[in-house]
Amino acid sequence: MHSVLLGAHSGLKWLLFLSLFIALITSIIGWLGNKKYTKIDNTVAMGLVSFAHVMGILGLVLYFVSPKVAWTKEMMGNAFSRFWSMEYGMIMLIVIVLITVGRVKSKKATTDILKHKKGAIFYIIAFVLVFWAGIMKPYLLGSGWI
Repeated sequence: MHSVLLGAHSGLKWLLFLSLFIALITSIIGWLGNKKYTKIDNTVAMGLVSFAHVMGILGLVLYFVSPKVAWTKEMMGNAFSRFWSMEYGMIMLIVIVLITVGRVKSKKATTDILKHKKGAIFYIIAFVLVFWAGIMKPYLLGSGWI
């Protein structure tokens, strides 16, 4: 079961990264280009939030069955165990919150430029965190980019 969940989570992370990148780019272009907030922008943001929540649920299930998660006395002294047991889950939870808040703030904004701006700000922070904790840090710890 663990290997199936890990494979699904690892494969879908690239789709989440891509959808976050697309939402980020459309928000920045809309913000800096003073573009109208269209139905496509709304659909991209809504899809990103939905996808992030699905990934969060899958990640939560994986957290409880993963052999990488080890709550021991030595965990804090071991970078690998600390990252997978504490840091990764907390950062990804923050990412999901940022994506959700970005979507809500964007939806409630009164002007098109503010809709794009609020989305872009939250998506930029989420993108940096996903890039670091979901792609770079696992690679640096020897887990590869899978």
